[in-house]
Amino acid sequence: MEDLQQAGVSGTEPEQDDSEKETTWLGKIGLFFLELVKIVVLAALTIVVVRYFLFKPFYVKGESMAPTFYENEYLIVDELSYRLRDPKRGEVVVFRSPTSPEDFYLKRVIGLPGERVRVENGNVTICQVECTVLSESYLNGIKTDGDVAFTLGDDQYLVLGDNRGASYDSRRFGPISKESMQGRTLLRGWPLTRISYFGEKHLPEYNL
Repeated sequence: MEDLQQAGVSGTEPEQDDSEKETTWLGKIGLFFLELVKIVVLAALTIVVVRYFLFKPFYVKGESMAPTFYENEYLIVDELSYRLRDPKRGEVVVFRSPTSPEDFYLKRVIGLPGERVRVENGNVTICQVECTVLSESYLNGIKTDGDVAFTLGDDQYLVLGDNRGASYDSRRFGPISKESMQGRTLLRGWPLTRISYFGEKHLPEYNL
């Protein structure tokens, strides 16, 4: 049998010189940073999609929706739902002001397309086949000031603030369109003591 050493066969791997070790180490560092960049880019794209196409933050200004929402409360607005379906009665929506498009308002949807809505004698009356004085439990007995009536078109919604005595709403500027709505209130994130979820199952029940 030939001597393995004489035949040029060694039982151990040849050691890498310093330059080869450095190249391998740099390659691993490069792969790490490449993966890190991929993660950062993916996270940024996710944030952009969520922020600009699905959800939007909104700070409450004023007391027109009290006691449901108070000034400086932080809300998350669902911008996706109204691309898939129409607004529902009782949902609290954020929309562009019909008189000042740079401003956004927060109000509750009360009247739906095709309905006739009257505000008189402190009440809101909804006329479909028959006319019914709307029962709104969240008002806690507050009366609705005004004397107006609207017949809503195919894309018109009547919106009112819950604080009826201090709300600039459809009683003043008329119905709004679905297109003007940015979305519906989904979550109250601040203050921590008032964190609330406002899903479709949490809508007020009406006597209609």
